[in-house]
Amino acid sequence: MVRVLVLAVIGGVGMSQGAAAPAQTAQAAVSSSALHPNNAAAHSPDVPPLPHGKSTILGGAIRTVDPVRDQFVLNIYGEKPLKILFDERTQVFKDGKRIPLRELGAANHASVQTTLDGADVFAISVHILSQSPSGDYQGRVLSYDADNGMLILTAASGRPPFRVLISNQTSFRRLGQLAFSSVASSANDLVPGSLVTVKFAADRKGQGIAQEVSVLAAPGATFIFSGNLTALDLSTGSLVVVDPRTNTSYQIHFDPSRGPSSDLRPGQHVRISADYDGTRYVATDISIE
Repeated sequence: MVRVLVLAVIGGVGMSQGAAAPAQTAQAAVSSSALHPNNAAAHSPDVPPLPHGKSTILGGAIRTVDPVRDQFVLNIYGEKPLKILFDERTQVFKDGKRIPLRELGAANHASVQTTLDGADVFAISVHILSQSPSGDYQGRVLSYDADNGMLILTAASGRPPFRVLISNQTSFRRLGQLAFSSVASSANDLVPGSLVTVKFAADRKGQGIAQEVSVLAAPGATFIFSGNLTALDLSTGSLVVVDPRTNTSYQIHFDPSRGPSSDLRPGQHVRISADYDGTRYVATDISIE
């Protein structure tokens, strides 16, 4: 099955979950040296040490900086605003250059390295970016509202769904097998269950705007898989085939009572015709080559 990957993008998508991304994102602006602050304040006996929890990098727009309560609100791309605490241990950078903490203010584009301090989210470092960040996100369509242009995609386990706006300038295309990709794509492909990759950029308000939507599969589409059978489970009616040309694996479901399932063995080369039903690929024909 085509894997629904959460590509690392602006908005913390794929940050703590560990999903890798090929896109150039705001996180790329975070220098490795900045991820491990080593300033005098951090070692001062009058200042508590930094929390030792796992850190996560979040991208978004900084809003409502409160220097009295030592907190600010980060509008995270595709998610709900998040309150983040800071103090003299927090390092602040603008376009990679260190700036005083007192200069921390509202910013349209920022990358924040955070960790948990008890139940609160604490900023270890803040990286303010002058230019608008961009990124990619891959997932399954949960819903699309053509009236307001809001597209909602699935996210990795434990993360809220990802939201991005579709505009009149958003381009569409289908990718993959010729029978599927040769059909013109449009917003009509944004039906629940469609597998898509969205390339987006953030506007001045921190909202992700889709620049390009690539549709990988749509409910009802038929695909042909040819490759090596690497896993087989007759009890659940599922198998994994690996395309030797791309080394891509696909999980496909089938009816064990139909077709040559009793003759299937891992290691065989098979050809499978399967329909995508919006959640999985279901085999309609399996042949051993």
